[in-house]
Amino acid sequence: MSTNGSVIRIIIDGKEYLSRSGVYLIDVARENRIFIPTLCNISGVKPRGACRMCTVSVNGRYMTACTTPVSEGMEIKTNTPDLHDLRKAILEIMFVEGNHICPVCEKSGNCDLQALAYRFQILVPRFPYSFPKRTIDAENPLLVKDHNRCILCKRCIRTIKDEQGRSFFAFRKRGHKLEISIAHHLKDHLNKEIAQRAVDVCPTGALLKKESGYNIPISERKYERTPIGSEIESLKQSVIGDQ
Repeated sequence: MSTNGSVIRIIIDGKEYLSRSGVYLIDVARENRIFIPTLCNISGVKPRGACRMCTVSVNGRYMTACTTPVSEGMEIKTNTPDLHDLRKAILEIMFVEGNHICPVCEKSGNCDLQALAYRFQILVPRFPYSFPKRTIDAENPLLVKDHNRCILCKRCIRTIKDEQGRSFFAFRKRGHKLEISIAHHLKDHLNKEIAQRAVDVCPTGALLKKESGYNIPISERKYERTPIGSEIESLKQSVIGDQ
């Protein structure tokens, strides 16, 4: 928990918690073993509220938990039927708006988007598939960028930078054609370690490392063994059990 700000009291799902003013709501939830789904947020990195999956009800208003600092007297609801349906709809939109073919994706089993789809039991989306025509950029010597799988979460733009603070990724095009592309003019500054961090930070299979695949066998991957969010919720259950 941040040491800045005064100690305050807030209500989350009917239970009172202590925090410090100014701490982002999603961080307070994590500290107290409350799982709020997200696809764009990274702990310690300034949030952008890109995916909207962490939307919660704050004093009756919908807000993104990753961009909302807590303050005295907040009453927050994180898991209502309306919020569940909203998050499920967001996931469905992501699937129909892109070309996500999970069975043949290298990231299957390690993909946050896929794991959340299982958690929310998505079968047939309520929206029609758009089947966009998108390219695969294999120009970089270390990375492949598959625009079909990108959900524009901005994780790579915000975290994968060179020593001068320049991002190896950037937006290009506009509107419904907007995409995140590799900054090829910085390719000489991109090494194998940075490329691997880019692959690891991506919540889908949009970024893959060249000449490397299936290093973790199917059936042994992260979300094939434990569902997403279980690392937070299991800790909460153990804490409750110890009391």
